[in-house]
Amino acid sequence: MSASVDRQGTPLLAARGLTKRFPGVVANADVDLELWPGEILALLGENGAGKSTLVKMLFGLYGADEGEIWIKGEHVHLRSPADAIARGMGMVHQHFQLVPVMSVAENVVLGAEPSVGPLLDLGAASRRVRELSDRYGLAVDPDAAVEDLAVGAQQRVEIVKALYRGADVLILDEPTAVLTPQETDELLGVMRGLAAQGTGIIFITHKLREVLAVADRIAVLRDGRVAGTVTPEGATESSLAELMVGRSVVLSVDKAPAAPGDVVLAVEGVSVRDERGATAVDGVDLVVRSGEIVGVAGVQGNGQRELVEAICGMRPATAGRVRIAGEDTTGSGPRHLGEIGLAHIPEDREKHGLVGSYSVADNLVLNRFFSPPFALRGVRQRDAVAAHAEELVGRFDIRTPSVSTPAASLSGGNKQKVVVAREIAAEPKVLVAAQPTRGVDVGSIEFIHSQLVAERDRGVGVLLVSAELDEILSLSDRIYVLYEGRTVASFDAATVTREQLGLAMAGAAATPGEPERGSGANEADSPI
Repeated sequence: MSASVDRQGTPLLAARGLTKRFPGVVANADVDLELWPGEILALLGENGAGKSTLVKMLFGLYGADEGEIWIKGEHVHLRSPADAIARGMGMVHQHFQLVPVMSVAENVVLGAEPSVGPLLDLGAASRRVRELSDRYGLAVDPDAAVEDLAVGAQQRVEIVKALYRGADVLILDEPTAVLTPQETDELLGVMRGLAAQGTGIIFITHKLREVLAVADRIAVLRDGRVAGTVTPEGATESSLAELMVGRSVVLSVDKAPAAPGDVVLAVEGVSVRDERGATAVDGVDLVVRSGEIVGVAGVQGNGQRELVEAICGMRPATAGRVRIAGEDTTGSGPRHLGEIGLAHIPEDREKHGLVGSYSVADNLVLNRFFSPPFALRGVRQRDAVAAHAEELVGRFDIRTPSVSTPAASLSGGNKQKVVVAREIAAEPKVLVAAQPTRGVDVGSIEFIHSQLVAERDRGVGVLLVSAELDEILSLSDRIYVLYEGRTVASFDAATVTREQLGLAMAGAAATPGEPERGSGANEADSPI
């Protein structure tokens, strides 16, 4: 926490009675909020609690229906983000607003370029970026191309971009959702450094450990209202979760010991190339048995995505084989894999999990729309689709006005529940869950975790790929570690420590157990 917060005088930013309504929904109701110089204010709440709507009003993206916004003691009417930026506001969105082919310096000054006569003064831009980088410990190279930077570095570019425009109020919207644990630690350090120099920061996140580690105050929204404001000293992860959802939340995963059966997913010697033609997966071996959850840990960018896509028929393998339920499925397409018992919760729900313009009901049958009872002799059975959707909406606690609502209008957690519901409802033999709780709130995390354990206990083989070490450790029965596209270690989840996993993820640990080579579902003594 910052020791430099002075709550005497005038706050940097204040909201008074902010209210925002959409058709049929009150997104925010009578919200009061203050941010002081040098303060890190965490903004917590379930998906759909009104966090994004609130900060969009504060940044001029939405107009408030009622209430007032004050910046440095001045009552303001923000007609656009340009008005907010002119008054010292900056916002780093969850999805970065960068031009990949341009340099860091070009991205930072875009729209506010220094010039010599009619010409861009790129040298001045680079010097200014380097000066800001050094001053705030942001470690960005002004001459690097954005497309060549890791995700954490791109985020630092977004912060530099806001500081270049004179921001002394910084809104960070889910800034750690796409970061590795190491990048997250770096970002928290950057936030402390910014606060120490007087910047006020509003930090939106679902990750309670981060909130307790870095925030000075914590404001919790529930159903569009401020449910409470607390300090880290007076809060725990459990108390924050309860304040967010209005009930007690079980943060630990309660599961009985696994009872593994036959091998249902076998991967042997699989290699895969990425979009640039480089080898992303290099001879990976792993097996998943029925009735167990097998975790895959690794720093983002070590081949996890490409491995999952190869298993799920979305990307060709250049070597090796994949077998599902005893069938060699190497090179098979997603539709065939679904028909023989593979389900897939993709890491990017917006790109690969949902069709935003389709209704909730249609999204819940994307993997089976062509099969009875949803289609008969090629004719769509709308009543069956609707009845199926109503059943799943109740069973999986999907918060939607109706099953006819477009999926794009749902909150992130409810979108994820649609994907999870669809895949589990297909009663698979193998469930591949890639980043299944990325960007969702604690209530949805609790629910999704319970569903994955229930599938394991039903006899499904679950392959869990996650950047969240706590998720890997709490859900998995066995764990593989990927490093530079290879399986470098395998662990019993009951005995491994975070330190051992972290070392293996960095490529610095000897393998405690040889990664298990694939074998067919009923061919335990015979390699595939």
